[in-house]
Parts: sequence; C-alpha cells; structure tokens
Amino acid sequence: MPRALPWPAVVCAVSLLTAGIVAAQDPAATPAPPPAGAGAQQPGRDITVVLPEANQLPIIQLAFPAVPNLSSLPGPAANAGRELDRTLRSDLDRTGIFEILGPEELAVLTVSGDLERDADQYRSLGAAMLLQSEVKLEGDKVVLEGRLIDLASRQTIVGKRYRGTYDLARRIAHTFADEIVLFLTSRRGIALTSIAFVSDRDGSKEIYLMDYDGQDQRRATGHKSISMSPAWSGSGETIAYVSFFGGGPALYLADVATGRKSPLVTEGSLNASPAFSPDGRQVAFARALGANIEIFVCNRDGSGVRRLSNSPGIDTNPAWSPSGQEVAFTSSRAGTPQIYVMDVEGSNVRRVTFEGDYNDGAAWSADGTRIAYATRAERNRFDLAVLDLVTLASQKLTSGLGSNESPSFSPDGRRIAFSSTRAGSSQIFVLDARTGGTIEQLTFQGSNSAPDWSPYVK
Repeated sequence: MPRALPWPAVVCAVSLLTAGIVAAQDPAATPAPPPAGAGAQQPGRDITVVLPEANQLPIIQLAFPAVPNLSSLPGPAANAGRELDRTLRSDLDRTGIFEILGPEELAVLTVSGDLERDADQYRSLGAAMLLQSEVKLEGDKVVLEGRLIDLASRQTIVGKRYRGTYDLARRIAHTFADEIVLFLTSRRGIALTSIAFVSDRDGSKEIYLMDYDGQDQRRATGHKSISMSPAWSGSGETIAYVSFFGGGPALYLADVATGRKSPLVTEGSLNASPAFSPDGRQVAFARALGANIEIFVCNRDGSGVRRLSNSPGIDTNPAWSPSGQEVAFTSSRAGTPQIYVMDVEGSNVRRVTFEGDYNDGAAWSADGTRIAYATRAERNRFDLAVLDLVTLASQKLTSGLGSNESPSFSPDGRRIAFSSTRAGSSQIFVLDARTGGTIEQLTFQGSNSAPDWSPYVK
C-alpha cells in the first residue's frame, strides 16, 4: 500500500533598500564589504524586483563568474572551496528563480574588475544580476564572501560573509543560497532541508537521510531488521518510524543529532504509519484492532493513546494538516481506499477523493490548500495526483512510467519527493509540484522508498 506523510511562488515585489544584511548565522555570517566600484546604497532610492509565478521560467538571468584564485589555496582548502562553489551553483539552479550564466557563457566578455564598467557587459548577455563570490582561508577555516548585485543600479542587494571548517562547505553554500531566495521571494529556500527514506542497500530495510539534493546519504537506524515509514517532527529534530526489531511492528523515535533511539508505542500487534502533529506534541498512527485498523493518536512520550476513527473499513496512513486542526487518512469504509479528512478530535469526517478506485497516502502542502496522493492507474501501478481542497479538483502529475507512490511536499510547496519504479527498482525522485515536470532521480543504490521531506531548519 502506498505510504505518504505530511509534509507556495507568488508575484512578489521587494524593496531592495529594506533588506539590509541578515544577522550572523551558524556557520558564522557577517556583512561583506561592498565590491569595488559598486558604491553605497543611495538613501531613498527604491529598486523593485517583480517575480512571476514559479513555474514561469527562466525568471532572472544571473551572471555567476568563476571564483577567483581557488587554485592558490592549499589542497584541502581548495577542495572545500570547489565543493562550496559547485554546491552554490547547483542550489541556485535548483531554485527555479535563475537562469545562470556561468564561466563558459561569460568567457566572451572582457571584464576589468571595475563594476561600473563591467556591468553593461554582463547586461549585454541579458544578465539582470551578478553574483560575485570569493573563497579565502582564515587559519583552519574556509571563508565565503558573496555579493548579489543589481546590474542596473550597480548596488549590492545581498552581501554575506560565512566562515566554517572545511566539512561545512556545503552547509555554507546552502545557507547563502537560502538567504538569496529569502530576499528575492520573501520565502525561505529549501537548500538546508533533508529527506528521510527507507533503503535496503546494506542488506536490511533501514531509515536513511539525505540532503534535499540527494547528496550526503547516510543511515539513521541500524536495527538489522525492517524499519520503515519515517516521519519528521515539526522541529526537524526527531523522526518517528516503524520497526520490527522488537517483534511486531512498533513505533520508535530517533533523535537526528545524537542518533539516540527510544520506543514510542510498542503495545499491541500492529502499530504503523506515524505522523507528527505540527507542534511535535502528538503522533497520529494506525493500530490494528483484531482484523480492523483504525487511526489513533498519542502524546510524544507514548502516553495518552486514544482512538480517532471508527469505521468497519480499514483506516490508515494519517497525515496531520499544517494547522494541526485536521488529519487526512486513507479509508476503505466506502468499499475502496479513498482519502478522507477529519477534525483532530475525530469528528466531521468527510471524503475528499472521488476519482479512481484506489487513492492513498495523503501528504499536505505547507499552506494546507493541497493534498498529494497516489492513485491507482492500473493493476499494481500508481500515479501521483494533487487535490485542491477548495474545489476538490485533482490533477495528475505522473503517467505511464513505473508505479509512483509516497508523495511528500517540500516545505516551500514547490516540489514533491516520491518513490517510483520508473528506473526499474524503487528509487526516490523529485518533481515540480505544480506541473509534474523536471523529474530528478536522487537515489541509485539498492531499493529506496517512503520519502518524507523535512520541515525548514529552525
């Protein structure tokens, strides 16, 4: 049965003069000095950047020259600098905000280093903005100084300085990319988010984590049994999951930072498909009552178990709404599996899917207006669909290739992670949540399934 867990691009006008420089972060961030020739921002002068809908691409042509003098750094620092540069370019490309003009495209220009003279050259290629970056070495720390410049005004609109150990190179790049996205769209970027998933690459099904772009895949559990159905807490600090290592399927918690595991709900013959409430205080889950399965909820420490659903059909796969006031779930009470929504106390149950004879695995968008789910297209093959909760109109996002299941929205609502057999074995992919386009495969080793996208980093 497909499994999904819980977990918008607007016309946005921003005054560049209201942004300033964001306070220091971890890794340490301080304002970068203005680039040569850029001059200071002029008081009282507004520059407005208007971004169209996210699926109307390309949006901004960005000149992003090569990082100067990387080869002059000592080996480990140069490697960290190259990784930082490579990651930053990839992050910005993935935002869908930019069409990047990199070193190859910019090779036709003869630039002097004086922005006042060079800006028109960059603009001759269609660039509206310039990203200047410099990587330095301070002791055993790598430093990134980055400036996003509006080429029409020659003004620095985002300037940041980050410092960290070599192993933080990717995190530094992710942080700067997210700062740029936040400034331009008033919405946080997702470069610092992660995806939890199930993989059998090491011989048994375990919970794994990876960065949002598929990098740094690492194991989070090591029970050498069957572990499945990972679900992030709202803070991103904890993952609830199902494991058979103690016998029957029971619920456990894993602390992401320390790796510490603790039992959540172990009583009963079957406890499955956990889902954290947005505030992290409660967990909804499915529990067997004889031959039937119903939705229950408990406190974060496993106490206070109470029943939410009550029907002769099988009720499973709960997904908590972002508001914390509703729970979506799958039920066969009408004869076939369909998506239903109920209030958090179990009342006001209503069916929301009506097309198709098998719909399962609800995943809420972060704004609570859409639900993604898997819908059966033919025997043993599912496609992804998105339901508008206002109109109850649904839109298919996949068709024809493999079985596509277990959708999970990114926290900005623009992407959906899912598992699919389109590549032969089950693997994790990401696609555009509005159009279904730009499908990217993230995993390649073993069989991988049940992705759950983390919330924003707190």
